[in-house]
Amino acid sequence: MSMQEKIGKSRVAYLKNSDDNIKNKDLNNLAYMLHDARTQVRPIVQLSKQGIELSRNEAYQVQEAGIRLREKAGEVRVGLKMGLTSEGKRKQMNLDSPLYGELTDKMRVFAGDKINISVHIHSKIEPEIAFLIASELEGDVTREQVLNATGAVCACLEILDSRYDQFKYFSMEDVIADNSSSSHFVLGPWVKDFKNLDLRELKMQMFVDGKVAQEALSSEISGDPVVSVIELCRLLALNGRKLKTGTFVLAGAATPAVPLKPGMQVELKVDQLPAVNVSAAGVKK
Repeated sequence: MSMQEKIGKSRVAYLKNSDDNIKNKDLNNLAYMLHDARTQVRPIVQLSKQGIELSRNEAYQVQEAGIRLREKAGEVRVGLKMGLTSEGKRKQMNLDSPLYGELTDKMRVFAGDKINISVHIHSKIEPEIAFLIASELEGDVTREQVLNATGAVCACLEILDSRYDQFKYFSMEDVIADNSSSSHFVLGPWVKDFKNLDLRELKMQMFVDGKVAQEALSSEISGDPVVSVIELCRLLALNGRKLKTGTFVLAGAATPAVPLKPGMQVELKVDQLPAVNVSAAGVKK
């Protein structure tokens, strides 16, 4: 059975709306499948479980096609996120290496606000550190170059949501194609004067309803959060891209994610950075 036949059996094809810039119409169709799963709050079977085999490069092409669909709906790219940067997170997901996803303006939840998780399938939340990129970075970069190109840092929370039947038991390619499980993010206040901070040794505590749910040092993020930005530049270069001025990067989680449920109050405290908080609202379908 061809890939197209497998796709057709799992979801109605959307090829009539395909982007002419995407030469592989099967990959474009996979993007529509995942887009439909997200907008309809209706999960699909993991692509790998459908017998659809993708290379890493093809998975990123599916991700890119999905972001173009969001852009057609009026969304604007504002940043990127790294995923699977901590050993704990990789063990939780049973996956082997870091990956990236795209962030848009519509994914942002402002600190102190409520996020409606009724439009999510499997909401989870995790503690991170973000970098505001003040000058362009490309290819193989050094730690010093990343720090010099960074205009500010902040504590942040990322809300994840998989568009697959279960938030586990999938391949790296499944995750990448699904925009690395990106859903929403909450940025704390930016700190411009961070040069004297040891970004590898910041204590991070995520509180749920006033109690510590997860804690770790920032070194759990790739051994050094700056390394996440270095790795992102390398991954982007493989796809002919660069890290642009004015965007920001979520460096990845320091701990495994926590399921997000209605009524939960979540706060992240990071040494020497302002705290950030968000609450969950809505009734999950």
